Amino acid sequence: MGQATEKPESPARPADAHTYAVNDYDRFAEAYVRETEDNLVNAYYARPAMLALAGDVSGHRVLDVGCGAGPLSAALRDRGAIVTGIDAGERMLALAGERLGDGVALRRADLRDPLPFENGAFDDVVASLVLHYLEDWGPALAEIRRVLAPGGRLYASLDHPFVAYTFQEPRPDYFATTSYAFDWTLEGESHPMRFWRKPLHAMTDAFTTAGFHRVLLSEPQPDPAARDLFPDAFRELSTRPTFLFFAAETPS
Repeated sequence: MGQATEKPESPARPADAHTYAVNDYDRFAEAYVRETEDNLVNAYYARPAMLALAGDVSGHRVLDVGCGAGPLSAALRDRGAIVTGIDAGERMLALAGERLGDGVALRRADLRDPLPFENGAFDDVVASLVLHYLEDWGPALAEIRRVLAPGGRLYASLDHPFVAYTFQEPRPDYFATTSYAFDWTLEGESHPMRFWRKPLHAMTDAFTTAGFHRVLLSEPQPDPAARDLFPDAFRELSTRPTFLFFAAETPS
């Protein structure tokens, strides 16, 4: 599983896979946190949209999958949730621990492996900008489904498939699952990344195959509070797809 939950606003260009390990967030964890803490895409779009989808979480047992340095876990905790965060990155978890203290349980875990929790351990699962690191969603969604209680809900976000499709040159087969590579530039240093893109129907099919129902998708707008803070970028983000958000429920 990719370690981070949120994507920085960084220019993309062809990745040099020989520079660093691909998707190695621990190598640039501190720079990533500084970049995403208060920027438009993360602080005023990705996180508020996830919190709006989740709604009232007071008293809910919530698993934050790919919690990174913990900003979404902190927001859920502050709304009264009993939060557990997991991440594959050791350094990311250390930063999350510094942010969250003893108020959130943190464990190192990889979404490509079985989750270290009992059946029905959680009322909600949030997976913010995580699924696009996986070629095959099936095992991960099955595990998330397993650890959710009856009637539990999954809230997930990822790179919008239309953005990923137009980003690639030459254009891939839209109906195929394809990977695409690019660099994130953080504080002047480039880091190679690789995501997986699926057609929209394959995404919704993956949820239903895993046993979820009432699958809803959302294309939210950024927080209006960002309009004056990022006037030019706000207009652009408000008029083009960037991320796609899902809510899915387990049978009661």
